[in-house]
Amino acid sequence: MIRLTVNGQPREVLADPETPLLYVLRNDLGLTGTKFGCGLGQCGACTVLVGGQAVRSCVLPVQAAAGQAVTTIEGIGSPERPHPLQATFIAEQAAQCGYCTPGIVMAAKAFLDQTPRPTEAQVKQALGGVLCRCGTHDRVIRAVMRAALTTGGR
Repeated sequence: MIRLTVNGQPREVLADPETPLLYVLRNDLGLTGTKFGCGLGQCGACTVLVGGQAVRSCVLPVQAAAGQAVTTIEGIGSPERPHPLQATFIAEQAAQCGYCTPGIVMAAKAFLDQTPRPTEAQVKQALGGVLCRCGTHDRVIRAVMRAALTTGGR
């Protein structure tokens, strides 16, 4: 049995300790906002926060998250009360197909939590490893900058 705290809730899962956190989140806990992209930790679609740090959940063994706070896209906001980043992504129309958006939002949240007033160049560098094939990068950058200006990203 592996004990996790996911989106502020204590959870227990019966999983092989080496199972990727992504699979536990999606298959065992039903949190399907986190997406499978490449399965190699290279695209960022599976990004979640573990201990406040952005991690690629497709390559992180669930045992590595035990005892730490895990936050998924479902844990930061809801359709009724979106997180400021989610609201700016909507306002800037930063999601096209939306598949990579949860990973981008979570990576941006981790970044803004550490750098609440970034430059545009810092945002581009911080999100450079999260891939989007739809070509909405300019809108994503605008959304993150807008969130930083309005709330410090928090």
